[in-house]
Amino acid sequence: MVRIRLTRLGNTHNPHYRMVVVDQKQKRDGAYLENLGHYDPRKTTENWLSVDIERAKYWMSVGAQPTDTARRLLKQAGAFKKVAAVAA
Repeated sequence: MVRIRLTRLGNTHNPHYRMVVVDQKQKRDGAYLENLGHYDPRKTTENWLSVDIERAKYWMSVGAQPTDTARRLLKQAGAFKKVAAVAA
């Protein structure tokens, strides 16, 4: 099964993460299929989260399951916003 999850980067007491698409049998920091973006929990400015929403939607459409943390971050990035239906 393919998952969307975070892989840890950075030093001790200075974490930052990549949001990646990976086979669930891989290690946390193992090889991944695609890098979707990054997340820096220590930043307070506007660049703390950067995600390629279109690629995330694609991977979810073909069956990739996000972890709880990845789902929360994708929701904040706007990947789950509903498109308003246009009445004809």
